[in-house]
Amino acid sequence: MSTAARRIAAVAAAALLSGVLAPGVAAAAIPDYTTAEAGNPIVDGWYADPDVAVYNNTFWVYPTTSKGYSEQTYLDAFSSTDLVNWTRHPNVLTKANVSWASYAMWAPAPIQRNGRYYLYFAANDIQNNSALGGIGVAVADNPAGPYRDAIGRPLIGQFYNGAQPIDQDVFIDDDGQAYIYYGGWSHANVAKLNPDMISLGTFSDGSTFKEITPSGYVEGSQMFKRNGKYYLMWSEGAGPARTTRCPTRCRTRRPGRSPSSTRSSRRTRRSPRAPGTTR
Repeated sequence: MSTAARRIAAVAAAALLSGVLAPGVAAAAIPDYTTAEAGNPIVDGWYADPDVAVYNNTFWVYPTTSKGYSEQTYLDAFSSTDLVNWTRHPNVLTKANVSWASYAMWAPAPIQRNGRYYLYFAANDIQNNSALGGIGVAVADNPAGPYRDAIGRPLIGQFYNGAQPIDQDVFIDDDGQAYIYYGGWSHANVAKLNPDMISLGTFSDGSTFKEITPSGYVEGSQMFKRNGKYYLMWSEGAGPARTTRCPTRCRTRRPGRSPSSTRSSRRTRRSPRAPGTTR
């Protein structure tokens, strides 16, 4: 999602927000550190696109590796029980375990279901429907992996409604229905995931993909729910690639609305990324 390689300095703040995403994790279990004690960046190296999950009272951060385009062939993870001390878990997913992935492994999205751990990712930065690549799904029995390709092909390997298959996020609603939100090239889609988490379902009208593109959207959708409201965040902007972000704000939907519909918005700004650039 990033327009340039950037360090993971903001991950601690993102992890703190996971208290909103996962209220079941008791805040009292985490010491009341000041932000300075955690240190920034929280880990060494160049990373982008961090996504956060909480598994068994442990925080897990899964980022993109910010290297040369052809060198983005693996994903690392980092874990912490206190948001201060972090352990690196290298190569939780590599292209060796994804037969169709060659490069540009981006934007991992972690989620747990039925005792297994799923990692959704983009690979190959496809530019048209004749290319092999898109959004894949890997599975493991442990948050640290190793994750392995679950289906031997991309889960979403074509452009639908103009959306490049990258920058996915997975969300499970209170009724147990799972959704995948994704899309680059200024188009956003949502699709249902079946209970197996490795195949796509259909909506009541028989469609598989619904376009939910907000005004100004570029890429990087992120969904969560709190107090009966759905919040969709994304990145947008205009101008040359490799500019910096503005502060993050949130898009909201009213309580009771379907997680596959859209509303007027507030959003995160980001400039578009040129095809083939590093993240």
